[in-house]
Amino acid sequence: MNATDDALLTLERLVVGYDRQPVLPDVNLRLARGSFTGLLGANGSGKSTLIKTILGIIPPLAGRMAFAGRNGGDVALGYVPQRDALDPIFLLSSFEVVLMGVCGRVGAGRFTGKVEKEWAHQCLQQTGADHLSRKQFSELSGGQKQRVLIARALAARPDFLFLDEPTSGIDVAAKQAIMELLRTIHEEQQLTIVMASHDLPVVREYVQRVIWLHEGKIMEGPVAELLSRDKIEAILDLEMN
Repeated sequence: MNATDDALLTLERLVVGYDRQPVLPDVNLRLARGSFTGLLGANGSGKSTLIKTILGIIPPLAGRMAFAGRNGGDVALGYVPQRDALDPIFLLSSFEVVLMGVCGRVGAGRFTGKVEKEWAHQCLQQTGADHLSRKQFSELSGGQKQRVLIARALAARPDFLFLDEPTSGIDVAAKQAIMELLRTIHEEQQLTIVMASHDLPVVREYVQRVIWLHEGKIMEGPVAELLSRDKIEAILDLEMN
Protein backbone atom coordinates (compact mmCIF):
# COMPACT_ATOMS: atom_id res chain seq x y z
CA MET A 1 0.00 0.00 0.00
CA ASN A 2 1.48 3.36 -0.95
CA ALA A 3 1.26 6.54 1.12
CA THR A 4 -1.62 7.98 -0.88
CA ASP A 5 -3.76 4.90 -0.15
CA ASP A 6 -2.83 4.75 3.54
CA ALA A 7 -5.32 7.22 4.99
CA LEU A 8 -4.76 8.11 8.64
CA LEU A 9 -8.02 10.08 8.70
CA THR A 10 -11.14 9.78 6.56
CA LEU A 11 -13.93 12.38 6.64
CA GLU A 12 -17.19 11.46 4.92
CA ARG A 13 -20.11 13.87 4.54
CA LEU A 14 -18.90 15.64 7.66
CA VAL A 15 -20.90 18.71 8.64
CA VAL A 16 -18.88 21.22 10.67
CA GLY A 17 -20.23 24.27 12.48
CA TYR A 18 -21.52 25.88 15.66
CA ASP A 19 -24.98 26.02 17.26
CA ARG A 20 -26.44 23.78 14.54
CA GLN A 21 -25.30 26.27 11.90
CA PRO A 22 -23.04 24.60 9.31
CA VAL A 23 -19.83 26.33 8.31
CA LEU A 24 -18.68 23.43 6.12
CA PRO A 25 -21.75 21.41 5.08
CA ASP A 26 -20.13 18.51 3.22
CA VAL A 27 -16.52 17.62 4.01
CA ASN A 28 -15.11 14.58 2.21
CA LEU A 29 -11.36 14.15 2.69
CA ARG A 30 -8.71 11.48 3.09
CA LEU A 31 -5.53 12.58 4.85
CA ALA A 32 -2.63 10.25 4.10
CA ARG A 33 -0.38 8.92 6.82
CA GLY A 34 2.92 10.82 6.80
CA SER A 35 1.60 13.73 4.71
CA PHE A 36 2.17 17.46 5.32
CA THR A 37 -0.98 19.38 4.38
CA GLY A 38 -1.65 23.12 4.30
CA LEU A 39 -5.16 24.31 5.20
CA LEU A 40 -5.97 27.61 3.49
CA GLY A 41 -8.93 29.96 3.35
CA ALA A 42 -10.11 33.44 4.25
CA ASN A 43 -11.00 34.42 7.81
CA GLY A 44 -14.27 32.73 8.72
CA SER A 45 -13.89 30.02 6.07
CA GLY A 46 -13.84 27.28 8.70
CA LYS A 47 -10.16 26.37 9.09
CA SER A 48 -10.07 26.50 12.89
CA THR A 49 -13.56 25.01 13.14
CA LEU A 50 -12.54 22.01 11.03
CA ILE A 51 -9.40 21.43 13.09
CA LYS A 52 -11.29 21.68 16.38
CA THR A 53 -13.91 19.25 15.10
CA ILE A 54 -11.27 16.69 14.13
CA LEU A 55 -9.66 17.12 17.56
CA GLY A 56 -12.99 16.54 19.30
CA ILE A 57 -13.14 20.03 20.81
CA ILE A 58 -16.28 20.79 18.79
CA PRO A 59 -18.77 17.98 18.03
CA PRO A 60 -19.58 17.41 14.34
CA LEU A 61 -23.13 18.25 13.28
CA ALA A 62 -23.35 15.15 11.09
CA GLY A 63 -21.25 12.73 9.07
CA ARG A 64 -18.45 10.31 9.72
CA MET A 65 -14.90 10.79 10.95
CA ALA A 66 -12.61 7.76 11.15
CA PHE A 67 -8.98 7.47 12.27
CA ALA A 68 -6.91 4.47 11.25
CA GLY A 69 -4.31 3.70 13.90
CA ARG A 70 -1.61 1.15 13.19
CA ASN A 71 -2.66 -2.40 14.07
CA GLY A 72 -6.08 -1.08 15.02
CA GLY A 73 -4.74 1.07 17.86
CA ASP A 74 -5.78 4.56 18.88
CA VAL A 75 -4.43 7.66 17.15
CA ALA A 76 -2.78 10.26 19.39
CA LEU A 77 -3.36 13.89 18.42
CA GLY A 78 -1.12 16.91 19.03
CA TYR A 79 -2.41 20.48 18.77
CA VAL A 80 -0.76 23.90 18.58
CA PRO A 81 -3.58 26.46 18.87
CA GLN A 82 -3.74 29.79 17.06
CA ARG A 83 -3.56 31.81 20.25
CA ASP A 84 -2.41 30.34 23.50
CA ALA A 85 -4.98 30.71 26.26
CA LEU A 86 -2.54 30.54 29.15
CA ASP A 87 -3.38 33.38 31.51
CA PRO A 88 -0.22 35.40 32.34
CA ILE A 89 -1.22 35.41 36.02
CA PHE A 90 -0.33 31.69 36.08
CA LEU A 91 3.44 31.84 36.36
CA LEU A 92 4.22 28.67 34.46
CA SER A 93 7.70 27.88 33.23
CA SER A 94 8.20 26.64 29.70
CA PHE A 95 8.94 23.18 31.10
CA GLU A 96 5.63 23.17 33.00
CA VAL A 97 3.81 24.14 29.81
CA VAL A 98 5.37 21.19 27.97
CA LEU A 99 4.41 18.88 30.84
CA MET A 100 0.78 19.75 30.03
CA GLY A 101 1.20 17.68 26.88
CA VAL A 102 2.44 14.74 28.92
CA CYS A 103 -0.48 15.08 31.35
CA GLY A 104 -2.93 15.05 28.47
CA ARG A 105 -1.58 11.63 27.50
CA VAL A 106 -1.10 9.98 30.91
CA GLY A 107 -4.31 11.44 32.35
CA ALA A 108 -5.21 14.37 34.58
CA GLY A 109 -4.16 13.97 38.20
CA ARG A 110 -1.84 11.05 37.44
CA PHE A 111 1.69 11.11 38.78
CA THR A 112 4.21 12.42 36.25
CA GLY A 113 7.35 10.41 36.84
CA LYS A 114 10.99 10.77 35.90
CA VAL A 115 10.57 9.13 32.48
CA GLU A 116 7.84 11.54 31.41
CA LYS A 117 9.76 14.56 32.72
CA GLU A 118 12.80 13.44 30.75
CA TRP A 119 10.58 13.10 27.69
CA ALA A 120 9.35 16.67 28.18
CA HIS A 121 12.96 17.86 28.20
CA GLN A 122 13.64 15.84 25.04
CA CYS A 123 10.69 17.56 23.34
CA LEU A 124 12.12 20.94 24.29
CA GLN A 125 15.46 19.82 22.86
CA GLN A 126 13.78 18.72 19.61
CA THR A 127 12.33 22.18 19.16
CA GLY A 128 15.52 24.01 20.14
CA ALA A 129 13.92 25.38 23.30
CA ASP A 130 15.56 23.43 26.12
CA HIS A 131 17.45 26.56 27.22
CA LEU A 132 14.05 28.17 27.85
CA SER A 133 12.81 25.46 30.21
CA ARG A 134 13.07 27.55 33.40
CA LYS A 135 11.88 30.81 31.89
CA GLN A 136 8.30 31.94 32.42
CA PHE A 137 6.26 31.20 29.34
CA SER A 138 4.56 34.62 29.47
CA GLU A 139 7.94 36.36 29.10
CA LEU A 140 8.99 34.57 25.90
CA SER A 141 8.98 36.10 22.43
CA GLY A 142 6.41 34.97 19.87
CA GLY A 143 8.81 32.60 18.14
CA GLN A 144 10.01 31.13 21.45
CA LYS A 145 6.42 30.54 22.56
CA GLN A 146 5.71 28.69 19.32
CA ARG A 147 8.68 26.38 19.89
CA VAL A 148 7.47 25.62 23.42
CA LEU A 149 3.91 25.01 22.22
CA ILE A 150 5.16 22.66 19.51
CA ALA A 151 7.17 20.85 22.20
CA ARG A 152 3.98 20.58 24.29
CA ALA A 153 2.18 19.02 21.34
CA LEU A 154 5.07 16.58 20.74
CA ALA A 155 4.98 15.58 24.41
CA ALA A 156 1.69 13.84 23.66
CA ARG A 157 3.65 11.50 21.34
CA PRO A 158 1.20 12.27 18.53
CA ASP A 159 0.57 10.37 15.32
CA PHE A 160 -1.11 13.49 13.95
CA LEU A 161 -0.04 17.11 14.56
CA PHE A 162 -2.41 20.03 13.96
CA LEU A 163 -1.17 23.62 13.93
CA ASP A 164 -3.39 26.69 13.64
CA GLU A 165 -1.47 29.64 12.14
CA PRO A 166 1.89 28.71 13.74
CA THR A 167 3.76 31.55 11.99
CA SER A 168 1.24 34.30 12.68
CA GLY A 169 2.62 37.37 14.47
CA ILE A 170 6.29 36.38 14.48
CA ASP A 171 9.19 37.91 12.58
CA VAL A 172 10.63 36.54 9.34
CA ALA A 173 13.61 34.82 10.95
CA ALA A 174 11.43 33.13 13.58
CA LYS A 175 8.93 32.12 10.90
CA GLN A 176 11.62 30.41 8.83
CA ALA A 177 13.05 28.70 11.93
CA ILE A 178 9.63 27.35 12.94
CA MET A 179 8.95 26.03 9.44
CA GLU A 180 12.37 24.39 9.18
CA LEU A 181 11.65 22.77 12.55
CA LEU A 182 8.33 21.42 11.28
CA ARG A 183 9.99 20.15 8.10
CA THR A 184 12.61 18.30 10.16
CA ILE A 185 9.98 16.78 12.46
CA HIS A 186 7.93 15.69 9.46
CA GLU A 187 10.85 14.14 7.61
CA GLU A 188 12.55 12.46 10.56
CA GLN A 189 9.45 11.20 12.37
CA GLN A 190 7.15 10.76 9.35
CA LEU A 191 4.61 12.67 11.42
CA THR A 192 1.32 13.50 9.73
CA ILE A 193 0.83 17.29 9.87
CA VAL A 194 -2.04 19.64 9.04
CA MET A 195 -1.20 23.34 9.25
CA ALA A 196 -3.74 26.13 8.88
CA SER A 197 -2.12 29.24 7.43
CA HIS A 198 -2.68 32.50 5.56
CA ASP A 199 0.91 32.57 4.33
CA LEU A 200 0.94 31.35 0.72
CA PRO A 201 4.75 31.50 0.25
CA VAL A 202 5.26 29.42 3.41
CA VAL A 203 2.65 26.87 2.36
CA ARG A 204 4.06 26.65 -1.18
CA GLU A 205 7.59 26.00 0.11
CA TYR A 206 6.93 23.53 2.90
CA VAL A 207 3.75 21.47 2.44
CA GLN A 208 2.93 18.63 0.06
CA ARG A 209 -0.81 19.03 -0.39
CA VAL A 210 -3.31 21.86 0.07
CA ILE A 211 -6.90 22.03 1.25
CA TRP A 212 -8.52 25.39 0.37
CA LEU A 213 -11.84 26.35 1.98
CA HIS A 214 -14.14 28.84 0.29
CA GLU A 215 -17.80 29.56 1.15
CA GLY A 216 -18.39 26.08 2.49
CA LYS A 217 -16.72 24.34 -0.44
CA ILE A 218 -13.41 22.49 -0.47
CA MET A 219 -10.67 22.34 -3.09
CA GLU A 220 -7.90 19.82 -2.48
CA GLY A 221 -4.80 18.74 -4.36
CA PRO A 222 -0.99 18.73 -4.63
CA VAL A 223 0.64 22.03 -3.71
CA ALA A 224 2.12 22.52 -7.20
CA GLU A 225 -1.32 22.15 -8.75
CA LEU A 226 -3.48 24.09 -6.30
CA LEU A 227 -0.99 26.91 -5.77
CA SER A 228 -0.17 27.48 -9.44
CA ARG A 229 -0.43 31.11 -10.51
CA ASP A 230 -3.63 30.60 -12.51
CA LYS A 231 -5.31 28.60 -9.73
CA ILE A 232 -4.42 31.14 -7.05
CA GLU A 233 -5.72 34.02 -9.16
CA ALA A 234 -8.98 32.16 -9.74
CA ILE A 235 -9.43 31.35 -6.03
CA LEU A 236 -8.53 34.82 -4.83
CA ASP A 237 -10.91 36.30 -7.39
CA LEU A 238 -13.66 34.13 -5.92
CA GLU A 239 -12.82 35.24 -2.38
CA MET A 240 -12.86 38.94 -3.29
CA ASN A 241 -16.13 38.83 -5.24
